[in-house]
Amino acid sequence: MNGFLKLDRIDINILVQLQKDGRISNVNLADAVGLSPSPCLQRVKRLESAGYITGYEAHVNLPKITDSVTVFTEVTLQGHRREEFSKFENCIREYDELIECHLITGGYDYLLRFITRSIEHYQEVIESLLDKNIGIDKYFSYIVIKSPIIKSSVPLRTLLTQQMQNIN
Repeated sequence: MNGFLKLDRIDINILVQLQKDGRISNVNLADAVGLSPSPCLQRVKRLESAGYITGYEAHVNLPKITDSVTVFTEVTLQGHRREEFSKFENCIREYDELIECHLITGGYDYLLRFITRSIEHYQEVIESLLDKNIGIDKYFSYIVIKSPIIKSSVPLRTLLTQQMQNIN
């Protein structure tokens, strides 16, 4: 797999379990994946040092804390040279309100996801970006009304079906 540490079925199961609960104790994790605690901990440390596990985080229930607005924004740049993409990406990194940035194919260049206090706050962020003169030609905003499905984990078993068949 791309020259990295080869994952086996147990490694994948460890990753699946840690996605479900990053605070699971090593003893419970070992039990869930069919190992004793010591080898399980060794595998977790190996997965961390190899970069397969990049961190652990808490999922915050934002509506319980404050009101917010999620806005998806399509951005088209004026130019399409590498340095123009780099300039744009380096600038938008500074914005805490920016949660995701994707360079995509299709009718525009980037799909961004912002979380702001209000629509007015979002407009302030966009105007600030436009004032920086970072090559934005046009943008379109889509305000999220409802998010019935948001997943924070990736479907590892589904994505790795072919590799898991080769393991067995």
